[in-house]
Amino acid sequence: MKLTNDRYVILMGTKNFTERYYRDKKGWLKISARGREFRLTAEQVLNHLLPAVTGVKPNLIVEVTHRDLPKSVRPRNRHNVKPAKARSSALRKNRIK
Repeated sequence: MKLTNDRYVILMGTKNFTERYYRDKKGWLKISARGREFRLTAEQVLNHLLPAVTGVKPNLIVEVTHRDLPKSVRPRNRHNVKPAKARSSALRKNRIK
């Protein structure tokens, strides 16, 4: 079980509506109660959630769920970095001289 930001879905709302916050490849995404999508920074996500968590807005319900992503969605190599090729010690010694 991975515990990274992209593995959680944050649900916030009341008994009448629910907003979803989650992280994808491009960053944080908010899905409003009407289904509209908004890109957010991490700071904006906290600004939305902290009043509900602290109780400043008492009627809001916050729920965090963990999700396991299927292998087809998981990012394998985010920065397209190729793994270093292993060199034998003999090659390294000859190159130094």
